Amino acid sequence: MAIRSEEFRRTLPALIAGLTVAIVFLAVLSIVLTAAGPRGMGLSDRRTSGWIALVYGLPMIPSLVLTLRYRMPLLLTGNVFALIFFVSLGNRIGFPELAGASILAGAIVLVTAVLGLTARLAAWIPAPIVQGLIAGAVIPFVVNIFSSLSTSGGARVPIMVGCAVLGYLLSQRLLGTRVPPILAAFVAGFIAAAFTGQLGAFPSTFALPGLEFIRPDFSWTAIATVTPVLLALMTVQSNVPAVIYLRSQGFRPPERVLNVVSGAGTLLGSLFGPITVSLALPPVLVTAGPTAGDRSLRYRSVYLPVAAGLLIAIFAATAADLAVLVPPVLLLTMAGLALVPALAVALREISAGPLVLGPLFALAIALSKMTVFGLGPFFWSLVLGTAISLLLERDGWKRLRAEASDVGDA
Repeated sequence: MAIRSEEFRRTLPALIAGLTVAIVFLAVLSIVLTAAGPRGMGLSDRRTSGWIALVYGLPMIPSLVLTLRYRMPLLLTGNVFALIFFVSLGNRIGFPELAGASILAGAIVLVTAVLGLTARLAAWIPAPIVQGLIAGAVIPFVVNIFSSLSTSGGARVPIMVGCAVLGYLLSQRLLGTRVPPILAAFVAGFIAAAFTGQLGAFPSTFALPGLEFIRPDFSWTAIATVTPVLLALMTVQSNVPAVIYLRSQGFRPPERVLNVVSGAGTLLGSLFGPITVSLALPPVLVTAGPTAGDRSLRYRSVYLPVAAGLLIAIFAATAADLAVLVPPVLLLTMAGLALVPALAVALREISAGPLVLGPLFALAIALSKMTVFGLGPFFWSLVLGTAISLLLERDGWKRLRAEASDVGDA
């Protein structure tokens, strides 16, 4: 009994870290629902439930297998920044076109991983440029929080949004990292919505998610606009920095295997809807960091997030009904609050150098409505941001390329 008690005590920090990530999984659901809803791709309830099941369920199986095989926390997810990107596109690119662009991105990552070229591919897309694109994609969500506080259309919505924001801030001040502030924000906003009569009907039935095969559409516009961004998100923004952090904590992650799984998972999963499977840096910081306890036991921090992801996938149809229960404005507010840390990190990376001008242009272009030759702002954000840094910040660009190559050789 004493031995079991000691084992549990040593495992407890990893379980707490895993619980934190599991709660964040629930919070991110608001972004998925926003992407699928009327202001996003306008998916049917059945297709929405299938997409939720795909995004949450598919990455959990390889996560558990890799974690147990290598005895380190290797948590793969459906990349949340890709979901943000899909929301930002609105209905300009259809669901089948997004699936086609995702399939191509997965195939490229898979082939380059098999050939050992993933790090070299990432080296050609400077991380600060990607952060500029991310900041440009995220800022409208954060700005929308305060636009919703306008009283021009009545006081009910501002009261609900204001309570959510207040819950978010008070949680950070009073509870710190013990409870994710986005959870406190949702509870406060939900209670305010209930008191002001803004809630819809509560889901009363259970049904399996409507996962169905998608016939992908490989349109030139979608491929040129979406595929480069997904490649950057999977490699530069996710897999590469996550591997670097794991190494800093004394782990030796199987980089090529991770990239192969990431590419193959994206390719195969996108046959049922657009998805990008990759390591997720924010959860890796929690599950692999010192707060997860003894390094030899940190792999156990993956158990609860995997269980949460699989449960959300199983109950995806009920989760899709939350879009009816919870006011869309509150979902958008949750999405904005959930993205505040990502925006802070992106802005910090942009200002830290060695590239500044290119990332700033990337941010501004991503925020614009620029369309040239049928290609939208996110494509030009990557292309022009990289070109500007290459022309005007050549020394910093070369240094970043050398660092990325060193990571691949390590």
